[in-house]
Amino acid sequence: MEEKILAINPGSTSTKLALFEGERLVFKENVVHDEAALARYPRAADQLELRLETIRRILAERQVDLRGFAAFVGRGGGLTPCPGGVYEVDEKLISDALGGKNTDHPACLGCAIADGFARQYGGKAYIVDPPDTDEFQEVARITGIKGIYRMSHTHALNQKETARRAAAELGLDYRSANLIVAHLGGGVSVAAHCRGRMVDANDNINGDGPMAPTRAGALPVKDVMDLCCSGTRSPEALYRLMAKEGGFLSHLGTSEATQVAERAKGGDAYARLVYEAFQYQVGKRIGAMAAVMKGRVDAIVLTGGIAYDQVLTEHLREMVGFLAPVLVRPGELELEALAAGALRVLRGEEAPRHYTGQPVFSGFPT
Repeated sequence: MEEKILAINPGSTSTKLALFEGERLVFKENVVHDEAALARYPRAADQLELRLETIRRILAERQVDLRGFAAFVGRGGGLTPCPGGVYEVDEKLISDALGGKNTDHPACLGCAIADGFARQYGGKAYIVDPPDTDEFQEVARITGIKGIYRMSHTHALNQKETARRAAAELGLDYRSANLIVAHLGGGVSVAAHCRGRMVDANDNINGDGPMAPTRAGALPVKDVMDLCCSGTRSPEALYRLMAKEGGFLSHLGTSEATQVAERAKGGDAYARLVYEAFQYQVGKRIGAMAAVMKGRVDAIVLTGGIAYDQVLTEHLREMVGFLAPVLVRPGELELEALAAGALRVLRGEEAPRHYTGQPVFSGFPT
């Protein structure tokens, strides 16, 4: 019998669930929660029972019996920076995740939900390539100010699964391939995958790299300093401007990339300029990642929801296609990535990692 695996992905406003038998997807569900109901919970960890009730209801409607499942695998989050890989869930991992050691996001609930099911029904509990994945090479961390260092904040789960699949399509082992993956979605991360490690990428959380639908991306530091010192906005308002009210939303009043693209096609000159600037910034970042790997790039992969726009992907192909073949793989594979990671461990193709809570980087010696 094929291994039965339940994949669980608690998102900001949704809970995604999928059942796999081996590599075969049996079903997938996506429940969007009422944002007003979620707002009643001060911390993401407080949503645990709500998310569990949602999952149990889906399983009951589908008449799924969890006895005999080989693994339950949840989205990770809230951990100290750690290498990518498949982690077996234990008490330390759950404690740091629910405590929001690194960030407070519903993704941190995935490990506790998976562990609860494993304890009740048997099987293993895992997380895969958590958002806290940090595999940067040392030289990528240095900035122009001592004590301020670059850390990895990418779409690690989809980044790595997309890279693994692209490598396989090219007849390569991910652990020996050089790939650039650009995840183009609500956030934008462009990463250099060098022989199985994401050695450099833009920080898509803290203001680095291309703009995104609601994120400002890299900005002229002096102008940001002037804005901070002007007294016109509180620190909270400034953070919202950078992370939640920037990008397309700041320029055009919408965070929907499809609307921006339609406005650009329909003759809105400023929408066209902003959308082209977005593509320009993505292309520039891809070029930077090619330099990281000294031009030895097996493929460039475009993924994420915005990669469904064929006009955009063709424009990027024109910009960076001279570097390497450009593969377009739109959408995201997060549930598939969770199941695939668990399957690799169950089949002995990859050893599970143990989460220590010790960050992979804590500064350089003075």
